[in-house]
Amino acid sequence: MKKRSIFVILATLAVGMMFVVSGALATDVPDTIKMESKVYPKHKKTIVDFSHKKHAADYGIACADCHHVYTDGKNVYKEGDAVAKCETCHPDPAKPKKPKDGELTQEQKMGSHYWVIHENCKGCHKSGKKGPTKCTECHLKPAE
Repeated sequence: MKKRSIFVILATLAVGMMFVVSGALATDVPDTIKMESKVYPKHKKTIVDFSHKKHAADYGIACADCHHVYTDGKNVYKEGDAVAKCETCHPDPAKPKKPKDGELTQEQKMGSHYWVIHENCKGCHKSGKKGPTKCTECHLKPAE
């Protein structure tokens, strides 16, 4: 009886520790994130310092407003899920060129790292939320 009780207690503690550790890892996000990507051979503008803390805590933007995992056309991302780098699914560094006779295709948009990053940020800011919408308001000039 004693051995079984000890085993149950140890197993319960082990499972509890797994939840604590996985929760800590999933929510361990730096306050500021450098929006730097290896898809660009050379960055043409300065790297944006994105204030994750300000957007999440101060502005109340939900995790799934920026992070996504699509299943059957629906974003199923939830807080605490692993976050993949944008270039994992959006590997093309090129700004897609709009055809003269039409709009960009969904494939052109979704493949372009440049397009999804700018559309996500500027699109949100322009949709009534305050924030920068011009290049130089995010890509600051380097200090001399």
